[in-house]
Amino acid sequence: MKLKLLSTKPIIRLRNILDTATVLFWVLLFIGFQSNAQELTLNNALSHKENSIIKIASYTAQGDLENLKIALHDGLDNKLTVNQIKEVLVHLYAYAGFPRSIRGLQTFLQVLEDRKNTEILDERGVEASPITDSRDKYDRGKEILETLVGRSLDGPKPAYQEFSPEMDRFLKEHLFADIFERDVLTHKQRELVTISVIASLGTLEPMLKSHLNLSLNVGWQPEQLREFTKVLDGTTTTENAKAAKLILKEVPDNRK
Repeated sequence: MKLKLLSTKPIIRLRNILDTATVLFWVLLFIGFQSNAQELTLNNALSHKENSIIKIASYTAQGDLENLKIALHDGLDNKLTVNQIKEVLVHLYAYAGFPRSIRGLQTFLQVLEDRKNTEILDERGVEASPITDSRDKYDRGKEILETLVGRSLDGPKPAYQEFSPEMDRFLKEHLFADIFERDVLTHKQRELVTISVIASLGTLEPMLKSHLNLSLNVGWQPEQLREFTKVLDGTTTTENAKAAKLILKEVPDNRK
């Protein structure tokens, strides 16, 4: 009696299916790994909006109005609202003075008019909410500053504040209550404006170091701050950008 041999075709097909499934598994695993790596990179990178905030603040602080025009156009194209940019320009007067801030606002108005004439309508964005907190303004400012630095400020005051109590009151009541209390920009965004201005003005290393620490406290990552200093390479002097990089290297060590 002759034995009937089984066909090997089903076995070959099954093997091909398994081989295909294995290849597909590894391809999907690789794609997933790449996606996760890319997402991690993107999460640690500054956004286009944040890059624009740095450039707008830096150029305004230095009075570089021609480059400021370009940065303002880019900021609007990157979907910063009109009110967000206006708030950046208002915020920085506390660090660069009224003249720089006003020239920035005047330049911004010109940019908006130019865009309007070319039929570009930019989003106005939300207006600042009214301040309803009726507590003493000094106490409100002190509370906000304590949130930024991450500790109580009930201990001894710095020498300059002991020497000039007026300066201490102005800082608490105006800078940290009147300005930081406004909600168009977050505290995180306001710190980005602040370090952009201070670094671009130069020779303000102690204050820059302090605000880089505050920047870490409010959520900026070391990688993002390193990227911030690289943006400065294109907006301010070589000396200022180099100084910012050197100061940043000291900041994480002081936080260990």
